[in-house]
Amino acid sequence: MLNEKEARTLAERVLRLSAAEHTEVSVFTEDSSLTRFADNAIHQNVAQRDASVVVRASVGKRYGVGATNDLSDAGLQGAVDQAISIARAMPDMEEFLPPLEPQGIAKVDGFSIADRAEFGPLQRAAGVRVICELASEKGLTAAGAFKVDIDGITVANSQGLYAHHESTSAELLAVAMSVDSSGHSGQISTDVTRIDPEAVALEAVGKAERGRGPKSVDPGEYEVVLEEYAVSDMLDFLAYLGFGAQAVHEGRSFMSGKIGQQVMGSNITIRDDGMDPTGMVRPFDFEGYPKQPVGLIVEGVAASPVHDRRTAAREGGSSTGHALPAGSVIGPLPMNLFLQPGHASKEEMIASVQRGILVTRFWYTRVVHPLTVHMTGMTRDGAFLIEKGEVVGPVKNLRFTQSYLEALNNVDLIGKETKLVREFFAANRVPAIKVGRWAFTGATEY
Repeated sequence: MLNEKEARTLAERVLRLSAAEHTEVSVFTEDSSLTRFADNAIHQNVAQRDASVVVRASVGKRYGVGATNDLSDAGLQGAVDQAISIARAMPDMEEFLPPLEPQGIAKVDGFSIADRAEFGPLQRAAGVRVICELASEKGLTAAGAFKVDIDGITVANSQGLYAHHESTSAELLAVAMSVDSSGHSGQISTDVTRIDPEAVALEAVGKAERGRGPKSVDPGEYEVVLEEYAVSDMLDFLAYLGFGAQAVHEGRSFMSGKIGQQVMGSNITIRDDGMDPTGMVRPFDFEGYPKQPVGLIVEGVAASPVHDRRTAAREGGSSTGHALPAGSVIGPLPMNLFLQPGHASKEEMIASVQRGILVTRFWYTRVVHPLTVHMTGMTRDGAFLIEKGEVVGPVKNLRFTQSYLEALNNVDLIGKETKLVREFFAANRVPAIKVGRWAFTGATEY
């Protein structure tokens, strides 16, 4: 992987090659290794090292974007020429912004030396072995992946801005299965030595064991205890559909026209903070703007969406450091979400349920209506019936059609412990929650 000096030199090469009025360069570096396993055996080891360059060039009030992972002068010149050619073909932009001036960016540690040390396929295999052996002992089959990454991002432009950050991440995911049950578990950390394969094995295998012989239950409204994996899915779709300022401006967010109003229960506070060391830190966005903490929902009130420079300019304000890479058209997004924990244990949440469902995670969730964040999806890898405060047995998976917004207006209890969960856009730190009403609209045969 390119080190900081090499990445900066590469960015400066691109800037020298560009004849555009303004040029922005992003350099992305990756050193990734992955072990996949299935049927209680490793079946794939993959290692990849790559560096790619994204160029945004402006001509007048027009932008163009080019990209390459050919780091030769010819390859870089091709990306620059592509960006300039596209810019010349575009119409003028009413909201054109010149590149960002140099910024004071705080140093934040998202890097673990352990990940740069020898943690290769043998070390990953040792962790996988713990899971597969326990699954085999219990008559189950296990599948999953153990991934270790080192990533770097460098942003520079013709105005003199320069920003660089390197981070590490490790993730171990496992699903244990019998003929009629499955159990899921996962851990993610910036430090691979903090991944606990035994804990992952016990959770996944334990869920699969307890899930044997599931019974059918009728669809309908139930109380639910949602474990952290399911809660993280909720935050991810809230981010995608509603927490970005462009979605708010375009009237397609549940926050549109409701800033300062109550939109969730008063026990719900959601923030985004790229500098919080308990998440996956990154001190600046893809424009090189410093990340700012943003209170999105404060005690149920819609406080503020996240901004990039363009959406902030519409309101006469400043970016919050949430721009996506050059060429993105969906506007700013939060990528480091935190749901404020409460005071209940998971056992206390279960004990408070008269008749309901304990849900491990959701699967295949899809949008039904963005303004109300109505979603449809399935339970997966562990759903259990709760009666009079006791988990009485496993149930077959259920389909739901439910507004996540409505659910967060009916949260009775919030867990005191939190878990970092990887989602599509980033990693969310969330507790489990108990929701008073959840609409299950269909049943399955598995």
